[in-house]
Amino acid sequence: MAPVADDGVPVEKNGVRGFLLAPREGVERGLVLTHGAGGNCSSPLVLAVARAFHGAGLAVLRCDLPFRQARPTGPPSPGKSAADRAGLKAAVEFLQSLAKAAVYLGGTSYGGRQASILAAEEPDLAAGLLLLSYPLHPPGKPEQLRVQHFPKLQTPAVFVQGTADPFGSIAELRQAIAAIPAPRQILTVEGAGHELARGRFDLKPIVAALLETPARDARAPKGSPARLGAKARPGVHRRAST
Repeated sequence: MAPVADDGVPVEKNGVRGFLLAPREGVERGLVLTHGAGGNCSSPLVLAVARAFHGAGLAVLRCDLPFRQARPTGPPSPGKSAADRAGLKAAVEFLQSLAKAAVYLGGTSYGGRQASILAAEEPDLAAGLLLLSYPLHPPGKPEQLRVQHFPKLQTPAVFVQGTADPFGSIAELRQAIAAIPAPRQILTVEGAGHELARGRFDLKPIVAALLETPARDARAPKGSPARLGAKARPGVHRRAST
């Protein structure tokens, strides 16, 4: 996997494979970012989001999930999603070993879903979630919701959803996130489908939304007020300009 110019140095260690974009002055906060079922960590949307957060001073590790490390193309196996979550956990722990402060976790579509399940399973792992094009249900099958873990999600979450996404409408997503007890909000991209215009829109509101969200302090002692996070609030809905 050849590096893309100016988009990070290759990382391949302890099951983590990807590219790290780090500030020259040292790593304070960080973001682990992964891809959807049909892409890899060099997908256009993943690259665009990584560049935006790096521009805001974060170290960004964009990583390939284990299913993509195993083969260059093809969808993930439903029976091996736990392995993908284990790979994400390893990526977060790798970045935590470099960062002095909060490490966030995010992903597009399938990657974001697995990130949110991992956060529900391990609420002390990440400071916040960035969920781009969350696949709320298969297209045309709104009854098959993928939200069983939402009531257990204690990590603050920012959802970014296109208004024309067939995997879930804004109204459906708004209803679904009401079950999340942590702070959460939705940013909409007008007219965008599941690919979110491949990242060709103003990403500044997304960066601001995640960094302004009350972070869950994964480094604080268990049971402390810092680790418990902010009181849940109703979902906030803003627009990310196209």
